[in-house]
Amino acid sequence: MSILSVKNLSKSFGKLEVLNDISFNVEQGEVISIIGPSGSGKSTLMKLCARFYDPQRGHVLFNGVRMDEIEPESLMRHISMVFQDVYLFQDTIRNNIRFGKADATDEQIVAAAKKACCHDFIMRLPKGYDTMVGEGGCTLSGGEKQRLSIARAILKDAQTILLDEATASLDPENEVEVQRAINTLIAGRTVIVIAHRLKTIRNADNIVVLDQGRIAEQGTHDQLVAHGGL
Repeated sequence: MSILSVKNLSKSFGKLEVLNDISFNVEQGEVISIIGPSGSGKSTLMKLCARFYDPQRGHVLFNGVRMDEIEPESLMRHISMVFQDVYLFQDTIRNNIRFGKADATDEQIVAAAKKACCHDFIMRLPKGYDTMVGEGGCTLSGGEKQRLSIARAILKDAQTILLDEATASLDPENEVEVQRAINTLIAGRTVIVIAHRLKTIRNADNIVVLDQGRIAEQGTHDQLVAHGGL
């Protein structure tokens, strides 16, 4: 049984059709890359896989059960998300990381932060892990927020990861650190990633190529290159 199955999925916002008849399966331990031009529906597909909203037609199944039949709290115990628009609470750094696992010890929080390459910048903050974060994370850079989000996901230790690998807007130092943190996060897990880097795409078990809301093609890197399509 597939960990996650997308079956004949279609999604519209008003009269605008964003996705049409999308289908693919994700097996345990696989890395699935979602690629395609800007506006092809990648982010919408990822948010449907996280059940931020439901499709007009078709279904997303998790472990063979339709997502709309699973309690949201139960579903979220098994899935971690790292998206571009990271939201941090107006609370301490420590509690923002702990959001991934409510009963985590301070030692576990620090260990996750180190794996996510954010311990060093945290220790440079005025009160370290007890530094307050501005609403939405406004006191931190984009790369720092990304790494805190990855620390949160590492602490949660879910086996399925939904990841938007966008690092284009980061400065070179943050880009290197975020990529290192991502590599730690996804090791040995089932991953669906909106991929922006050839390295991720080349190593993926399946690449789903979107164009204008439809799957233009899918397969491994070598299969797609040999096919000569989009």
